[in-house]
Amino acid sequence: MRPLSRQCPLGLDLGMKARTTQAWQCLFCSIRPRLTTLSTLREFTAASQLARKPGGGSKGSKSQSSSRGSPIIYRRNDQNFAAVVRHALEEHRRDLDPFHPTSKTWDAFSRRISQAVILEDGFDVPKKGNLLALKHSLWDAYRARGATGVRSEIISLQRNEEFAKKYGDPNIDEQKKLADLRYPAEWYPHARAKRRTIHLHVGPTNSGKTYQALKRLEGAQKGFYAGPLRLLAQEVYSRFTAQGIPCGLITGDEVRIPDASPRILSNTVEMVSLNKDFEVGVIDEIQMIADPDRGWAWTRAFMGSRVRELHLCGELRVVPLIKELVALTGDVLEIHQYQRLNPLKAEQTSLQNDLRRLQKGDCLVVFSRIGIHAFKNQIEKATGRRAAIVYGGLPAEIRTQQANLFNDPDNDYDFLVASDAIGMGLNLKCRRIIFHTLVKGRKNGLHRLTIPEIKQIGGRAGRYRAANEKEVPKQSAEPNVGLVTSLEDVDLPYIRQALEFEPPPIKTAGVFPGDTVFQLISGYFPSDVSFKFLVNRVLAVCQVHPLFFLCRGQAQLESAGVIDSSHELTIDDRLVFMASPLYDRDPILVNVAKAFIRCVATNTSGRLLDIPELHLEILEAPVSGDKDYMTELESLHKSLILYLWLSYRMGGVFTDRTLATHVKTMVEERMMRALSEFSVNKKLRIAASIKQRIIMEQQYSEEQRLLAEAGTTKTSNPTGDAFDLPVSENTLSEGEAQNTRDASNTA
Repeated sequence: MRPLSRQCPLGLDLGMKARTTQAWQCLFCSIRPRLTTLSTLREFTAASQLARKPGGGSKGSKSQSSSRGSPIIYRRNDQNFAAVVRHALEEHRRDLDPFHPTSKTWDAFSRRISQAVILEDGFDVPKKGNLLALKHSLWDAYRARGATGVRSEIISLQRNEEFAKKYGDPNIDEQKKLADLRYPAEWYPHARAKRRTIHLHVGPTNSGKTYQALKRLEGAQKGFYAGPLRLLAQEVYSRFTAQGIPCGLITGDEVRIPDASPRILSNTVEMVSLNKDFEVGVIDEIQMIADPDRGWAWTRAFMGSRVRELHLCGELRVVPLIKELVALTGDVLEIHQYQRLNPLKAEQTSLQNDLRRLQKGDCLVVFSRIGIHAFKNQIEKATGRRAAIVYGGLPAEIRTQQANLFNDPDNDYDFLVASDAIGMGLNLKCRRIIFHTLVKGRKNGLHRLTIPEIKQIGGRAGRYRAANEKEVPKQSAEPNVGLVTSLEDVDLPYIRQALEFEPPPIKTAGVFPGDTVFQLISGYFPSDVSFKFLVNRVLAVCQVHPLFFLCRGQAQLESAGVIDSSHELTIDDRLVFMASPLYDRDPILVNVAKAFIRCVATNTSGRLLDIPELHLEILEAPVSGDKDYMTELESLHKSLILYLWLSYRMGGVFTDRTLATHVKTMVEERMMRALSEFSVNKKLRIAASIKQRIIMEQQYSEEQRLLAEAGTTKTSNPTGDAFDLPVSENTLSEGEAQNTRDASNTA
């Protein structure tokens, strides 16, 4: 095996040496498989999938705008998928025993599958939800395992129908009673016993509504904050901690409780405690109560919080719904409306696809990870200035670090390339938001951004003074106007319309069955029934009030497909994994999750170093700006987040929480280096490396001074191999050298 280093990948002295030719190698390193970089699937930006005409967007915007087609739905080409499903149906039909009971219902089953396959995705088919869910199930199997996966899924679906007819239909009335979700206000008697005052703070982005609510929370003796993102919870935690206010942080994978009893708890919305009494509570982004996937968490926090004074922050369109909900709960409602602190307007022209028109403080919004990295490289080549990047796949800590680099006017990070992850959770000081496209790829195809999404993202423009504040004279009376535009002319008319249009009011709130419902209904079926079938069954028998809607449970169904890799789990264990941060689109993370499931099912060791599916060897690879390197780091970081999340719920199995936190920090450090030290622009790359070397030499000098004061010496060379900093072309990794060659070829 190729030696990795003179220490184990975690930098730990494990006290174990392998009897190999590399006598220095620890036993852990000697038994781990060689690192294999997984090649990522080729992706295309939304613009390329629309097959725009050459030169589109630079001139002739009228004709292009009219030829753009439907503003809502873009269909994916799934002809191969439909053919594979038809072939799998024919094969399965041939293999069926003609005397088997399922043969009698085959025609109806086959017809339903065929209808689902040709069903078009989009927002106009709410009544076809069952068929649409069936299509998604088949598509997931096709995406994961091709024709073999489709055949297995068809067999599983038919088997599930047998279970439903044999065990479900005779007990349908009892199951519907158990899944009655029509009166969520009655689920929380302790909250109903309180006379709560609801303060609803509504206004556009950058109106100060959340600031006012947090000021009230700051003065409370016992309170909580609930936000949609871990990033927001950390930001509030840092804010109060910096002010000397005892504050705790509780997210799914992280718990920080100060020694002194905390006055305030900063949570992600799913983690809000309903078993404690509070004086003041703040629930941020309350309009997400209508989110089709996570809306139930806002409904739960709003309905169940045991608090005297509850502050809700969100958009104006949520007011009618909150009035209806307050009528159900019997609380007192006070509405506070805010105006935007600075004007927001669309520019008259786009950038006309010319990146040289970018100005210091601009943010370019791109909806693909590969596109973000590509635009970062193009901008740095075209302008000679650095571009920070932010997207959802990056850890929250890295997103904050990149945002801080962009916000600092005294460095060379003039631009930001970001996904819609900037819509909430980051304090950005950008003057102008530029949309690369208004089409975003989702699991079910391509969709144009909705009006609320455009306003949410575009509203980030003009927050305080931009990064170009340094260039504006102090005596200037120029107003801080937030500007929104597009990269190409074709998108600008729609942006103008969206900024001027008020979206319709929100009329319903999301609900989702609790663990008790799943536990009770599971008792009606055999223990070997698939968990995915059970989730679908529960969702099918749920009843909801017209003021509410049932969240679609797509994430839960995707997790259930992974959980079904083991049939040894109890229903309680399955429910824990269903609620976990498991992203089925990441094949590396899915393999790691299956390993975690195996540890629980077989009651074996869940120590971090005993799980070979964790690609810890990537920590030994040289830091690189290569996208495959970043992909592996992102997958490892997600795996560690999942491990930490499970360690708080299955601590008897996943015992290495401290070590996992340490490794997570190491991953974040390498990601920060990869983003800050590498660029296709050679001058920027060398300048960053020299700057990093100077910083490390300063740290070394400070360390030597402290050691000298303590009467100790240290002889490490600050410019030795330990720093691994590329300062010349000869020290670049293979990936970076290739990037440089590509840049020189296109210059």
